[in-house]
Amino acid sequence: MTVSNTEGAESRDPLPLNAPSQGPDPWGVKRAENLIGSLTGVLSARVVVTPLGEVSEIHVLTTSDQQAKQVVRNIESALMAQLGLKIDHRKISVAQTADVRPIEQIQEEAVRTRAKKRVVTFQGLEVRPSERPQRVIVRVKLSFEGKEAEAEEQGTDTVRNRVEAAARAASLCLDELLPDNSIALEGATIIDAFDRKFVLVAVHGLGGRETQLLTGTCEIKESTERSAVLAVLDATNRWTDARR
Repeated sequence: MTVSNTEGAESRDPLPLNAPSQGPDPWGVKRAENLIGSLTGVLSARVVVTPLGEVSEIHVLTTSDQQAKQVVRNIESALMAQLGLKIDHRKISVAQTADVRPIEQIQEEAVRTRAKKRVVTFQGLEVRPSERPQRVIVRVKLSFEGKEAEAEEQGTDTVRNRVEAAARAASLCLDELLPDNSIALEGATIIDAFDRKFVLVAVHGLGGRETQLLTGTCEIKESTERSAVLAVLDATNRWTDARR
C-alpha cells in the first residue's frame, strides 16, 4: 500500500510558468511581465524565477494613486485568469512613485520639446509664374519665436535660378527675423553625391563685427525650391541659436 502525504499541499510553490524551451525566455517570464505591465497604474514589472521556473519574487512599480493591496489583488487575478498561475501574495512587492513615467511617454515629450526649441521654422513656400515671360516668383514664409516673415524673389525659369531664388528669399526672411544680425546669401547650387541630388547653399552670417561663412545641405525629395529653403535653415539654425 502506498501512502500519499497531502498535508500542506496548498502551501507548496506553484508549478513553473511554462515547460522549458530552447528560446531566449524558456519560462515565459516576459509574457508574465507584459501581462502585469498592462494593468492599470503599473509602470514596470519584473518577475524573478528559480532555475526550475518557479516564481520566487514579483516586483512592480506603480503610480502613487494606486492602492498597493488592490495592485496585488489585480496581479493575482490576472496571472490566474490568463496564465493559470497561482501566486502567493507575499511574493509580490509594490513600490510607488509620483515621478517615474513610462519610457514611451518620456520619449514623446522629449521629441515635442526638441521640436519647440527649433530656432527658425519653415512655414510655407509658393512658386508661381511671373508676369514677365520665362520667369517665376518664389515666396517663402518663415517664423522665429512667434514672429513671421515673408519674402519674394524673382528669377528666370530654370532649375538653377529657381533654387537661387528660393535660397535668397529664405535669407531675406532670416535677415528680417534677426534684426540684431544679418544674413546674406553667397550662393546655391545642386550637387550629386551618393547617387542622390542635394541642394548646397552658402550664406554669410554677420553678428556684430563677426562674419562667418555658413554652409548647409538638403536632399531633394519634394522640390528643388523647398530643399533650397531647408538647406538655408540647415546652414543657419545653429548659428542663430547661439545668438538668441
